[in-house]
Amino acid sequence: MRIQHPILPSRSTKTISFSFNHKLYQAREGETIAIALWANGVKTLRNSEKNHEPRGMYCGIGQCYECRIYHPKIGLLKACTTRVTDGDHYFSKESFNEMDLARKGGGNEG
Repeated sequence: MRIQHPILPSRSTKTISFSFNHKLYQAREGETIAIALWANGVKTLRNSEKNHEPRGMYCGIGQCYECRIYHPKIGLLKACTTRVTDGDHYFSKESFNEMDLARKGGGNEG
């Protein structure tokens, strides 16, 4: 579902693809990762470290770090201020850690 502004038109209608936690999504070129995920119904970007509570976009301006996600080649990103890139793969911390363990052979000995 896309939010339509009553006055301002959308800047882009070009559709691109990306993945989050191994699931494929569509976005409009120029959108931030957080907005693209929100438009696809994804509101939880990670879980808190201490209580494992869901976290998502909060401030929307890159100050609170609640929307932090991972990119395998870049590392930590703020989803609310980083534009989604066609073909890129993004991960929550939990999913990224699982992928990293699998790549290293799993377990503490890997």
